[in-house]
Amino acid sequence: MKRAYFDNNASTPLDPVVREAMLPYLADHFGNPSSGHSFGEKARYGVEEARSQVAALLNCAPDRIVLDSGGSEANNAAIVSAVMAAPAKKHIIASQVEHASVLSPLRFLVHLGYEVELLPVDEQGGLDLDRLARAIRPDTALVSLMAANNETGVLWDLAAISAICQKHGVLFHSDAIQAAGKVPLDLAAVPVDYLTVAGHKLHGPKGSAALYVRRSAPVTPLVMGAGQENGRRAGTENVAAIVGFGKACDLAAAHLAMYHRRVAALRDRIETFILAEIPAARINGQQRPRLANTLNVSFAGCSSAQLIQDLDDRGFAVSAHSACQSGDLDPSHVLLAMGVPEEYRHGTLRISLSRFTAETEVDGLLAALPSAVRRSRQGFVD
Repeated sequence: MKRAYFDNNASTPLDPVVREAMLPYLADHFGNPSSGHSFGEKARYGVEEARSQVAALLNCAPDRIVLDSGGSEANNAAIVSAVMAAPAKKHIIASQVEHASVLSPLRFLVHLGYEVELLPVDEQGGLDLDRLARAIRPDTALVSLMAANNETGVLWDLAAISAICQKHGVLFHSDAIQAAGKVPLDLAAVPVDYLTVAGHKLHGPKGSAALYVRRSAPVTPLVMGAGQENGRRAGTENVAAIVGFGKACDLAAAHLAMYHRRVAALRDRIETFILAEIPAARINGQQRPRLANTLNVSFAGCSSAQLIQDLDDRGFAVSAHSACQSGDLDPSHVLLAMGVPEEYRHGTLRISLSRFTAETEVDGLLAALPSAVRRSRQGFVD
């Protein structure tokens, strides 16, 4: 049975071109980038070329890019850098729908005496920017708000948020891990202080990510040691993964216009079919700007776990919410924040596509979905 993958917000397949770019650094160019001989120089060249490719995707200077082991590390590093820079400021603003790699370090900071204010969202996942402006105080150390929600795909206006933070003189961090490679990110025009991206969300390898740091923003190393990354992140570089990450960013930039046009058409086709053919279904965040590849749909009277298993048995991989919480039987914190009715929350699927998603795979999913929903409704016990 040929399987079809519709869980690209959890992780994307490695682009074959990316894999080919990585192979020399797994075999011949194995040197330590900090070494002074030719083996080290070749490895160092791969790292710096990748840094430039990541920077090009974000339209920023390469020296503003700190290469990390993953999005969680990058998000943690941004938060720690901001709070360490102003120890007297004990107020942090985020939202109720942030990823766990933002919410978890913020919960830790609460135990250290910080006050974390989580802004609500409306029923479509939108953010009230006037409320954000009112929430900022003289003792606000950081505003941390994502660019695109990993579950619903809802996009927030980074330019408007940045302008508010600049006006009030507060540092702004954005988790852009789901947005990078899917929507344009121009950091020359949008003055965020910290922004995070990750390789495995745009057809690069896992274990590769970057933290953008604005020139005026403070940096405190989360990982300390021999002083790699100009003292901003210690540890011998994972050269092959970094090279793959850079190539993935290069390819994402090249495919960006096509990606939005083609993938959005596939997403809209799935959405139109569901609303026309399956009763008691709702698209979460439908009225807001969304990522082209993301569809979050709730079916009344269904079980997410049963739907996922049924579709997986038929060869279609989908999810309910963040892969980091895939073993959690509780409804998504994002849908709870959006006020999705309980009879819908428990039957939610996140269907996320990529530039490799084929029309025939969509055909198969649409053929399998109605019967999966019927079976779930017949067998679901509240």
